[in-house]
This record gives sequence, structure tokens and C-alpha cells, in this order.
Amino acid sequence: MSAPLDIDQLQTFVAIADTGSFTRAAERVFKTQSAVSMQMRRLEERIGKALFAKDGRGNRLTPEGDKLLNFARRMIRLNNEAIASFDDNRLEGTLRIGTPDDYADRYMPEIIDRFAKSHPNVELYIVCEPSVDLAEKMAKGDLDIALVTHNPRVRTSDVVRTEPLCWVGSINHPLPENAPVPLAVGRHDCQWRQAACAALDAIGRDYQILFTSWSSTVIAAAVLAGMAVSTMPESALRSGMKVLTQADGFPALAPIQIGIMKRPGLSPSLSTAITNHITACLDNITPVAKADDLDGDLKNVSRFPRLRQSHMLPSW
Repeated sequence: MSAPLDIDQLQTFVAIADTGSFTRAAERVFKTQSAVSMQMRRLEERIGKALFAKDGRGNRLTPEGDKLLNFARRMIRLNNEAIASFDDNRLEGTLRIGTPDDYADRYMPEIIDRFAKSHPNVELYIVCEPSVDLAEKMAKGDLDIALVTHNPRVRTSDVVRTEPLCWVGSINHPLPENAPVPLAVGRHDCQWRQAACAALDAIGRDYQILFTSWSSTVIAAAVLAGMAVSTMPESALRSGMKVLTQADGFPALAPIQIGIMKRPGLSPSLSTAITNHITACLDNITPVAKADDLDGDLKNVSRFPRLRQSHMLPSW
């Protein structure tokens, strides 16, 4: 009789497929990279097939790896459901989460994936709105958790991540010389807009606000098209963007902080579970510009069960 497949090895295998990297998979499953490599060697020996093939500096799934991936997801899901069915303390219900759309785009896939796998009986209801509006919804009790830009002057939140705030322009479109800096920014109460204007005012550099939008997607489009400069956190940088520094005439900006707001009266078990997942995921985030230098990208085929999204309102 053939020996059964090891669930722990399969979980590591899926983590590699989801993150596109042995390095990032090791962070997700809380193992060293050498332990992850050893697990994959043993899994390949058990299957009798190569699951990964070299692709430049990185690795990609072989056809056998793609085939195993479907079985691995099903086996892990069934294993989790079986364990959860005997857990008298399992979490259930609906968790209402708010986040700006720029945070949703960069951070939420990892958060949702990890939480849904650990707590399959909890439905996640996601609201995308600016931090100011999310704080108002929290005050009304319309949300359970909100991921916001930390601003102690106007709202209270627990800081879970700090990262640089960068000036960004287009790699392919140089700025016009001897002209005011064209800006693409959020609405008037956006912290990043206020920081940009205050920094340029402080050095006496002229600027003109050409685009105002609540949507980070619109702001990014204006930057990539070479029509404007904007400010973005390091983890939000996209391919085709150039970080502008003091050498380009742009002053340094204070780092941003991301905070969590929690509704008073929220179930302690739910609050602790989602907060731990958010904190762990943000700790594992690698800036986009640096992630490309890791050990290659595999096709992201993760799926997020039991996710219901509200109307997608803009960010900031």
C-alpha cells in the first residue's frame, strides 16, 4: 500500500505556488528556506516526478506540479474542514473589514488568503473607502476592523507597519524642466497630499495639482502616463515608476504608518485572530521593486473562499 502524502509538505508546496517564491513561502509557513527545499525534495521523491523546473534565476511549476497543485488544495481544504468540525471553539460569523483601495490592492490578498484558510467558517465582508470615511463607519459601528493610514491627530489606531513614503514619476517620461511640478493626489484631507504640498512649499518649489482622485488606480495611471508626479508608500510602487529623490529636487518625506482600528465589543477571539493575521501578513510584505529580484515568479493561482465585497468606493 502506498504511503499517504504529507499534509505539511503539501501546505508548503501550495505556499510556493501562491507566493511565487521559495523565500516568501518559507516566511509564510514559518520555516527556514533550507527546510522548505528539503520538504520539496521529499515530496518529489514521494510523487516520483519533478515538481519544479529552473526558469532563469527562479523556478516554475512543471506540468506535474500544476497537476499536483489542484489535488493539494483539495486535500488541505478537506483536512482543515475535518479538523474544524471537531473544534468546539471554531470561529464563525461575519467579519466586516474596511480598507482604502490602495491597501486592498497590495495587502488584502495575503490577509484574506491566510485568514480564510485558518477560519473557513468566517465570512469576510470587505469595504473599500478612504481612511477618513472608514473611521466614521467605525464610530457608527458599521465595521469591525479597519486598516487605515495612522493619524493620531484625528483618529486612534494601533500601528502595525511603517514604511517610506516616496515621490514617484514615470521612468519613460521625464519631467518638464523649469515648470511647476504636476501633481496627482488624493482629496484635500488625504495625508499624502498634505505631506507632498507641505514638503514642496518648504523648499519653495512650484507645483500644480493636475489630478485629484480618491482612487489609487487613477493616481497610478496618471503617474505611469508621465502626466504627473505623486507620493506612494514603498510597497505600492509599480513597474514603470521611478522613485524621485533629493537629487531630482524632491525633498525627503516622513515615513507613513499603517494602523488597525477595532470596534469596541468585537469578539476577542475574532479580533485577535484577524489582527494576528494582518500583522503577520504585513511583516511578510516585500516592496514590489525588490520582490522582482527574488527567486522568480510562479503563476498566482490562489483563490479566496467566502469573500463578499461591498461597492468599491475610492481610497485615501
